[in-house]
Amino acid sequence: MRPGLDLIHIGRPELDLESPSNLSGIMAAHAPDVVINAAAHTDVDRAEGDPERARAINALGAEQIAMGAAATDAPIIQISTDYVFDGQLDRPYVEDDAPTPINVYGHTKLEGERRVAAANHRHIIARTARVYSPWGKNFVTTMLRLARERDQVSVVNDQWGSPTSALDLADALLSLADVMHAAADHDPGWGVYHVAGSGAASWFDVAEATFAALQGLGHPVPSLKPVPASAYPTNAARPRRSALTCRRLADKMKIALPDWRKSLVSVVRTAVIEDQRD
Repeated sequence: MRPGLDLIHIGRPELDLESPSNLSGIMAAHAPDVVINAAAHTDVDRAEGDPERARAINALGAEQIAMGAAATDAPIIQISTDYVFDGQLDRPYVEDDAPTPINVYGHTKLEGERRVAAANHRHIIARTARVYSPWGKNFVTTMLRLARERDQVSVVNDQWGSPTSALDLADALLSLADVMHAAADHDPGWGVYHVAGSGAASWFDVAEATFAALQGLGHPVPSLKPVPASAYPTNAARPRRSALTCRRLADKMKIALPDWRKSLVSVVRTAVIEDQRD
């Protein structure tokens, strides 16, 4: 924890973005210096069948948070996603590329970006991607579980993005919050930033690196089989290439996330240690 940081977590049932009727009271009670909205409907496939709920949380709920922050004169960091892009470019995306989402999740997150920007001019939209951590359900912890259960694992090798450690992301968001708080009434560079791990990778690349890190810790690993995304049909379309360039973050905010491979080794080590404790 950073010295002098008073981090307040607000979530359900105290605050439900589908029905944020008590938001103004919560904001007034805590009087935050900076608000980070990390809540979202992130089940990409389920959103296809329930677009109203996804929009209520990702767009309308985000707008309410931004309005509540503005009412207490607090800037807001709104976390968004690489899925606002269609994945058709043959290079990593920059912030000025036109968003063209291809699924409900991406559409609702893009609407959320725009509603937050309109509701609170003191905002930073932080687009991230493929977040993994030592805890909970994510791609890396899934690979670690499959390593214990199977002799061979098939992984998609024709979708690329920017793997991001949740630990690195949290550190970057707190650094952004520091900049925003220090700026007071000045403009530190409000707007859209890409906040993701350095480098691009396919899901197969991430699985391969995960198993290499696991093997380096003395654990057996299964063989890996590359397969096309078509081998795993999903309700929602996914962008084929949605890697993000984070140069604006480095240039304007002096913040840079580490290479995803370096961070992944640390995450795997932590996950293994936590599993052994259990």
